[in-house]
Amino acid sequence: MTIADDIKMAPAAPKTPAKGVTPKAALYAVLSAVMAVFCIVPFILVIVISFGRKVDGAGWVWAFTFDNYQRFFVGILWPDEVTFLYLQQLGYSFYFAIIASVLAVLTALPFTLLLTRLKRRTQAIWLVFILASLSMSEVFIVMGWDILLSNNSGLPKLFQVTGLTQWLKDVGWFQILREMGLANPRNVKFKPSEFATILTMSYLVWPYAVILLYPALSRLDPSLSEAARTMGAGRWTITRTVTLPSIRLPLMGTTLLLFVFLLGSYVSISVFATPDKQTTAVAIYSNIRGSNLDAPFGSAQAVILLISASVCLYFGHLLNSKAEAR
Repeated sequence: MTIADDIKMAPAAPKTPAKGVTPKAALYAVLSAVMAVFCIVPFILVIVISFGRKVDGAGWVWAFTFDNYQRFFVGILWPDEVTFLYLQQLGYSFYFAIIASVLAVLTALPFTLLLTRLKRRTQAIWLVFILASLSMSEVFIVMGWDILLSNNSGLPKLFQVTGLTQWLKDVGWFQILREMGLANPRNVKFKPSEFATILTMSYLVWPYAVILLYPALSRLDPSLSEAARTMGAGRWTITRTVTLPSIRLPLMGTTLLLFVFLLGSYVSISVFATPDKQTTAVAIYSNIRGSNLDAPFGSAQAVILLISASVCLYFGHLLNSKAEAR
């Protein structure tokens, strides 16, 4: 056998693929660029603008100053006077979001539990209806509640016409409602009030609570409840010792997600909250697009609100991790 024959019989070297950008890599690059432009860049701009400086009568200019953050924590008159107006607004943001999210979860939990016990077809109809309700905007929902709670054409008018207002006065409950800010000397009133604000905000996120709790509740083993019932446990005991421990992680996660979502609620607060109980989200809009036109300070408020939400998510993650470790 000659050298030429050996060369012919030798296996061919594997072909190396041509170097270049594959369609998959190009798609990833395009998606990354889109994410950067529409998600990361706006956050960076807000952070950069928060260090800007307001110019009286001339908008604002780029700068690097911490005056906006100092103003948030100690007020604009510091060091002559310390005010906590903006911290108070942040506190009301937490106050409304916590109560509304907890109320939404507490009311959605029994409904979702009953929903999982219905027939599959009935469950599907209810879920489609709830998902369809998510298409309604916050403006539409608040407008409906505004009409329902209106003093001239809503529930207060119904209370007066049916004589329920007079009955409340006769039994002595009307004075209690006045002390709670839910009545004037003549009739009950629901707006503006904390009651209307929290009620509207909880209604706004109630469908989300049902959707988030449904998978966990639908996977519950009914035999556990039946075993507890045969051992003499009551309905409340079964709920406390069997149902709630089984869904504590989804329950905590749902409440936390709704809380973070409601931190940025704007329309409900603007319509139903009293002027002295406005939240940071309303203040941000007032500074950026409202009458103040102070974009750097509004951006600083937005950054602080974002950090607050991130801290809440972090502590919620720690609680879930500890719960899983048990």
